[in-house]
Amino acid sequence: MLNSFFELLQNPDILKIVVMAVVVGLLVSLCAALLGVSLVLKRCSMIGDGLSHVGYGALAIATALKLSGDYTLEVSIPLVIAAAFLLLRISNKSGINRDAAIAMVSTGAMAIGTIIFNVSGGTAGDACNSLFGSASLITITLKDMVLSIVLSLVVITAFILLYNKIFAVTFDETFAKATGIRADSYNMLLALLTAVTIVLGMQLMGAVLISGLIIFPALSAMRICKTFRGVQIAAAVLSVVCFLVGFLAACIFNLQTGPAVIVANLIAFFLLSAAARLNAKKGAL
Repeated sequence: MLNSFFELLQNPDILKIVVMAVVVGLLVSLCAALLGVSLVLKRCSMIGDGLSHVGYGALAIATALKLSGDYTLEVSIPLVIAAAFLLLRISNKSGINRDAAIAMVSTGAMAIGTIIFNVSGGTAGDACNSLFGSASLITITLKDMVLSIVLSLVVITAFILLYNKIFAVTFDETFAKATGIRADSYNMLLALLTAVTIVLGMQLMGAVLISGLIIFPALSAMRICKTFRGVQIAAAVLSVVCFLVGFLAACIFNLQTGPAVIVANLIAFFLLSAAARLNAKKGAL
């Protein structure tokens, strides 16, 4: 199988498609890992799951408007960003708990998206690809890759420039507000950057599985690192490595990319958890 895969890469067209998918996947994995550490520590990791479900609804709208493929990102990004603002506004202004607000928006978006697929003539394959990622890499176009690179660089640059503020809001939001940091604004920024990252990764990972890129690398890195910076670096490295392993496995064994990448992250989490336990037992002796 491995030899057959490398033989396929001799075809320039196939090689171009694979390279575009790898570039998009690596950038999305990096962005998701950086944002995921803060979201997990703030106990807001489920916002990624909620926004990914909104992304499913956005993909359904793009399909109904016959814009899926060429303009999927252009349709999905504004809708998911709007949902991020709505989620935080519901949580802050209406008195509804954040987890309840996320559940309300995510299940509502899934229901609306499914109905749109049904009435617009969308196939079961369209819904499956939207949920779990496309089985074909051809869905990644050159335009998608360029837009993904630009937006990913925006996410990474914003995170680096505002690192200290994000660090403060992550660990002690009350103290951050007392020192003059506009914590609500930075929470909104985190949600916005998360929304962009989720939309960029949905074509490869699917709406259901993309949130795994936010949660797993952060949790795995916390098994072996104790400092915020250390966890950030470890999560970024783990996310990139797990994506490459999962993507290669998907190509060789003809699997969907999303499930293969998440399984790679799951294996890494269990291995690092086991290593952490062994290290703790040795330290106790």
